[in-house]
Amino acid sequence: MSPRVSVLIPAHNEAGYIGACLEAVFASKPLPAGMTGEVLVLANGCTDETAALARAFAPPPGWTLEVMELPEGGKLRALTAGDAAAHGDILIYLDADVVVSPALIAQLAEALADGAPRYASGRPQVASARSAVTRAYSRLWVRLPFFTRGVPGFGVFAMTRAGRARWGDWPDIIADDIFARLSFAPVERVQVAAGYSWPMVEGFRNLVRVRRRQNAGVTEVAARFPQLLRNDDKQPPGRGAVLKLLAADPGGFLIYGLVALAVKSPLFESQSRWTRGR
Repeated sequence: MSPRVSVLIPAHNEAGYIGACLEAVFASKPLPAGMTGEVLVLANGCTDETAALARAFAPPPGWTLEVMELPEGGKLRALTAGDAAAHGDILIYLDADVVVSPALIAQLAEALADGAPRYASGRPQVASARSAVTRAYSRLWVRLPFFTRGVPGFGVFAMTRAGRARWGDWPDIIADDIFARLSFAPVERVQVAAGYSWPMVEGFRNLVRVRRRQNAGVTEVAARFPQLLRNDDKQPPGRGAVLKLLAADPGGFLIYGLVALAVKSPLFESQSRWTRGR
C-alpha cells in the first residue's frame, strides 16, 4: 500500500490564517499515484474560532481532515499529539500562517516516498510586508547563505516515519524547526523545487524580538543537544560576501545591522518564549 501523507498544522489562535493555509493545501496538485492524504489541525489552547473555521472545510477526494482540540497551548505538545494520531508514513509539518504552492505537497511526498530516513522542504518565499522596515530587512535576509543554500525548512518541513523515529516526544524547546533539521545529516536533507509563502513579522521592535527568540533557540539546541551540531552546515558570509551585500542593498544592510545590534539591548526583552509580533 502506498504511503499516506499526513499534514500536521499546529494552530494557536490562528483564525486569521488557518483559512488561507487550508485552502492552499486542499488546492494542491494530486499526490503521487496511489497515495492518499490527511490533514490534522492541532488546535492547541485556542480561544478564537480556529477550530470552527478549520472544521468548515470539505477536503477534496483523496484527503481527510481532522481537527484535534487540545485544551492546553504549546506547539511541541501539539506536535507530539499529532504524531501519535497521524496515520502517514510521510509527515509534513506546516505552520498555520504559511501558504504552500500547488506543487509543494506532492513534491515532498515524492521525495520521501521510498521511506528512508530523510528530511525535505521547499523553497521559501517571504510574503510581501506592509512595513518598510520589514521589507528592507527581508531583502537582505533572503540573500544570506542559510537562505540561499541548503534546506532551511522554516515554516514547513517534512520527514519519513523512519526519520521521525530518531527521537521520542518533541522536546520542549523554542526552535522545533532547527531541532528537526539538525536531526538529519546534510546528505539526508532534500529541497524540492516548489515553494511556499512565509510571512515575516512587521516592524522594527517585532523583528528584534523574533530575532532574539531565534538566537535563543539556536543556543538552546546547542546546549541541550550538542550532538546535533555535527549536522549543521550553515556557514556565515565571509568578508567579501558581506561587502557585496552592503553594495547591493545599503538600506537593507543598515536595517539588518540595526536589528542585530538591538537584539543585545534589554529594551527589547520579552518574557514569552513564543514571541510572534503579529
